[in-house]
Amino acid sequence: MIEFAETEQDRLRARVLERYADPRLRSSLQHGRLVFKRMLWLGVLRGTYVLKRALDIVVSGAGLVLLTPVFIGVAAAIRLESPGSVLFRQTRVGRWGQLFSMYKFRSMYIDAEARKQTLLAANEMRGGVIFKMKEDPRITRVGRLIRRASLDELPQLWNVFIGDMSLVGPRPPVPAEVDQYSLADRRRLEVIPGITCIWQISGRSDIPFEEQVQLDVHYIESQSLFADLRILLWTIPAVLLGKGAY
Repeated sequence: MIEFAETEQDRLRARVLERYADPRLRSSLQHGRLVFKRMLWLGVLRGTYVLKRALDIVVSGAGLVLLTPVFIGVAAAIRLESPGSVLFRQTRVGRWGQLFSMYKFRSMYIDAEARKQTLLAANEMRGGVIFKMKEDPRITRVGRLIRRASLDELPQLWNVFIGDMSLVGPRPPVPAEVDQYSLADRRRLEVIPGITCIWQISGRSDIPFEEQVQLDVHYIESQSLFADLRILLWTIPAVLLGKGAY
């Protein structure tokens, strides 16, 4: 019995000595494994970004070419109804707080921003960060039509093509909205903003701001190329039904 115990102790001692005989070598091996895993993970992330960016360029480039007749028709209708530029350019906040100019077809009268101050009390968006009205008097007749069909968003294909935006991602806020963000809300700025997102295919303006943030955070934490393709496909019926579009 004593011999057996001594034998077991010898075996344990031998294993310990073998494991820690050269701690510097073992430390180097562990460090090497960690570096390899980190490089592998970065490779996966960068590969996903490259694929997402390639999809953005191909789809937005094709859209800009194929939808040229639609661009011309919408621009003509806007110009015939009200004076002013057919495009509306607005400063938005992109990834990590970077500012960029986002383009839309103008759906409001040219004095819309000045008139907004008198309408703030009528804001129908719960949360108060985003301003929305179903019967906004600043919107033109053509503007209501192109908003319902989301045609006013088409110029953002150019933003996607040049890299300011992506096809899928949280909608880019204006700086005044970001000023009201809580620390949790600012998580929306961790990714490149997009033309369509998960809450836009789930109800758009009918969804309160807090829930929009929750859906965006869920997208950020689980984003993948497959999820982007699924959101793009779901965007088609959402646009056709026009739910929450105003």
